[in-house]
Amino acid sequence: MRIQDHRAFDEPEINLVPLIDVILVLIIFFVVTTTFDARSVLKLQLPQATGEANDASQSLSVLVNADGRYFVDDREVLRDDLESLKSTLAEVAGDDRDRPVLLRADARTPHQAVVTAYDALGQLGFKRVMIATAPQAATPPSAPGTPP
Repeated sequence: MRIQDHRAFDEPEINLVPLIDVILVLIIFFVVTTTFDARSVLKLQLPQATGEANDASQSLSVLVNADGRYFVDDREVLRDDLESLKSTLAEVAGDDRDRPVLLRADARTPHQAVVTAYDALGQLGFKRVMIATAPQAATPPSAPGTPP
């Protein structure tokens, strides 16, 4: 009687299922952590003005970056036309038109982008619109008799 050894025919194999599970967990981790850092990507240089600060904790935030792109709270408006901005504002704000709106526009933003944002807010019925500014830099006092 001839007894065959089946161990010689077994080929080693690598089970890929645990590796795929680990890769999917890593992908989910990176996707979730990158969404938390969305606000730090937007670097705005606000125009300077004097005045007192307002509490904007409950306000709707509309950001316009230097390229004229719009961001409503945490959502980016995909196109820069008036209708896209209006639809995004309506989705984020819902029916609350008495909510104050804080418009944050970069100092290098084209003026047309800011006017478009004001136009969209006005057409939707928002009446309490504030514009964010940075405090004006302190200038050293000039000597008496010299022009400022």
